Amino acid sequence: MKEKELIKAALSARERAYCPYSGIAVGAALLTADGKIYTGANIENAAFSPSVCAERVALFSAVHAGERNFAALALCGGKRGDVPCGLFPPCGVCRQTLSEFCSPDFEILLIQDNERYEKRTLAELFPDRFGGECL
Repeated sequence: MKEKELIKAALSARERAYCPYSGIAVGAALLTADGKIYTGANIENAAFSPSVCAERVALFSAVHAGERNFAALALCGGKRGDVPCGLFPPCGVCRQTLSEFCSPDFEILLIQDNERYEKRTLAELFPDRFGGECL
């Protein structure tokens, strides 16, 4: 896997976040099974509920482009203008959305700062998923 390239893409995507309300900029980079990278950044809205997370921007861009097989996601966040600080795991909505398209062993790289990260699987972050098979 291209971990370093994926992390660099997430850090770069974070620079394009629109976060005038929270001041928290989040970047995501999604790696497809065939090696393409799709990026996203959080986009806030004054009404809050229309806001969308970086992970879903990246995922929806990839799905819209016809992609359906994904290998990994890198994710970082923190105050705009600062180095990413701490882990920013996907929110519950993003975990549910990722589970629609990604296997339980899908890797998520949680970027601690510009140099360190932790690897988790989707199953570790979302052990009791609700999927289409439940309907």
